[in-house]
Amino acid sequence: MSGTAIGSGTVLFQLRDGIGTVTLNRPERRNAISWQLVQDLLAAIERAGSEQDLRVLVVTGAGDDFCVGADLARVGSDSAHDQETRTLRGRSVADDRERLSRASAIVETLVHFPTPTIAAINGACAGAGLCLALAADFRLAARGAVFNTAFVSAGVSGDLGSAWLLTRAVGGARARALLLDPAKLTAAEAADLGLVTETTTDLAARVGSLAGKLAAQAPKAMRYAKQNLADAGSATLPDYLRREVPRMVDCARSGDARRAAQAFLEKRKPVFTGE
Repeated sequence: MSGTAIGSGTVLFQLRDGIGTVTLNRPERRNAISWQLVQDLLAAIERAGSEQDLRVLVVTGAGDDFCVGADLARVGSDSAHDQETRTLRGRSVADDRERLSRASAIVETLVHFPTPTIAAINGACAGAGLCLALAADFRLAARGAVFNTAFVSAGVSGDLGSAWLLTRAVGGARARALLLDPAKLTAAEAADLGLVTETTTDLAARVGSLAGKLAAQAPKAMRYAKQNLADAGSATLPDYLRREVPRMVDCARSGDARRAAQAFLEKRKPVFTGE
C-alpha cells in the first residue's frame, strides 16, 4: 500500500494528479477504529484539505476490508494500554465524550469537504465504518463487499452520525430497519437500498475513472455545487435561493465558464484551470 504515513501510521495519504487518497491502515485489525486511527484520520483529512492541487478525495481501506467499525477486541478490556488506544471506555465518562466528539468530527469534516469525495469500499463495511462511507459523496463498492450497521448488535446505540447519515441516504423507514434490526447486506443489496452508489468488479479501475473525471471538472463549480447540495438539505427554498444565486453568478463570470462555452462551440472537451 503506497502513501505517506500520517501520525502513528494507522492512516496513509497520497496525492497524485489532483486525486488525494486516504487509506485506513490497520489491515491486521480489518481497519477497525482505534483512538490512534481517529487522530491520524483527522490529520490526514486536514492535510488533504490544505493541498492546493487537490481536486478529489478518495477514502479506502488497506487489505481486504474498508472498516469494520470500532475495535471490539479492546472495548471489553480494562488494561491501561487499551484504555489509551481504543475510541471509547477511556479514563472517564468525560474522556469518552471528548473522544467520541473528536471522532464525530471526522464525519462532519467529510460531509462538508470542499471537493468531491469517494468512498472506495473494498470489503467489510460496518458500524462506524459504514458512517465513514456514508459521509462521502460517492460510495463505490466491490461486488464482494458486505455491509452492516451492527450498532445495536454490539449493545450500543450508534455514533458518527449513524441515524442522520442513514436517513438521508435511504429514507426514514429504511434507516429505522437498518439500525434497529441489523443484518448483513451484500453489495448488491446495499446498492438497491441506496447505501452505495454503484458496485463494480474492478474497484480500483472504476474509482480511478470516476476520480479522474471529477478532477477534470471546474474546481469552483464543483465546490459551489457541493455547497448547494449541503444547503438543500437544511435551508428553506427562499434561503437556499439567496445562497445559490451569488454562487452561480460567480461561476458564470469565471474563466472556466468561458472556457467551457468556447469548448462547446468548438466541439471539444474543456480544460479547466480553476480561474
